[in-house]
Amino acid sequence: MMKDEWQVGVLFSRRGVTSAVEISMANATMLAIDEVNASGGPLGKPLKSVAYDPQCSPKKYRELAGRLLSEDGVKTIFGCYMSSCRKAVLPEIEAYRGLLFYPTFYEGFEYSSRCFYTGAASNQSAIQLAQFLMAKYGTRFVLVGSNYVFPYEYNRVITDLVTQSRGKILDEIYVPMDAEPKDFERVMKKIAKHSPDAVISTVVGEGAKMLYEAYADAGFDPSSMPIAAMSTSEAEIQTMRPGVAEGHLTSSPFFETLGTPAAQKFVKAYKARFGADEPVTASAEAAYFQVHLFAKALEIAGTDDPDEIARALGGLEIDAPQGLVKIDATNHHAELWPRIGRVNKLGKFDVVWESPYRVKPDPYFVAPLLDDWTNERLALKA
Repeated sequence: MMKDEWQVGVLFSRRGVTSAVEISMANATMLAIDEVNASGGPLGKPLKSVAYDPQCSPKKYRELAGRLLSEDGVKTIFGCYMSSCRKAVLPEIEAYRGLLFYPTFYEGFEYSSRCFYTGAASNQSAIQLAQFLMAKYGTRFVLVGSNYVFPYEYNRVITDLVTQSRGKILDEIYVPMDAEPKDFERVMKKIAKHSPDAVISTVVGEGAKMLYEAYADAGFDPSSMPIAAMSTSEAEIQTMRPGVAEGHLTSSPFFETLGTPAAQKFVKAYKARFGADEPVTASAEAAYFQVHLFAKALEIAGTDDPDEIARALGGLEIDAPQGLVKIDATNHHAELWPRIGRVNKLGKFDVVWESPYRVKPDPYFVAPLLDDWTNERLALKA
């Protein structure tokens, strides 16, 4: 008997250290599912979600992925924020021959024929951020990250980019995933000792709030020594004391304040559904457009068989809120639009630089050079 709906799994956390941003991802996923269904559904059948809360635990992520694939009849999962959780889920995806759509910026250096990566890889964020900082602030940096895989790998890439341009990494500091304010007292002392030109942060979740608040309390001036991050989004800023994030920078393909018609339409729909004060993050945007990509691939494939869906996704384009994005058939990552935003007085991002063209993903950083990103080509704004 033919199924009258397409079941999909949704795995984002509503409790735990990175729940603030993961809630935005879960919300955007459900918004996209509702939009797909409102248009009649792929091949005339609606998407039906089966959702669980893994509570930011890699172990629970893996257990729940296995349940979705083995008990709930799901073949495709939208989910994961931290790389540790993605790496926990992928063995289940491989074992049950399913598909994972992963909507988070990440460190790269990974490929799975059963995973599609719709967040920014390092060559779509690290290159641009490093060049911007060296052009505008200086060449001496302190790296601060959470103690798990993404910060270590991302900081390795940043270090390569900075040192090849005769810059210097003054220190590399890590804090626990379940960091406490006292952990950042040590960080502030080291930053004060080194007096870098900027601090590059890969601190995630609740730790980001503590970092920025400790930074403000230490009296550091973001106009001359900003925190520059990939992992600080509108969701983390909303948890901070008012004003403490002002002047700091984030590298991302999408910001809530982006002025494109597609972005404004998405943000308006999101806030109408979930509340005017709910933050719309880059990871939420990727979570949103990847559902629409899946639905389009489902129409092309004519089946929810993961192998057929994967074949249909290769080279597929869609008009996402950030701009026209495309899945690279060779590495399953997305071509995206790098941008850099600075936090304003309202706690929102002003875009201070954006790429004039879409950047192909290079997750293995085959050519990690800054030479192609001259100041003129970056078209830096004040």
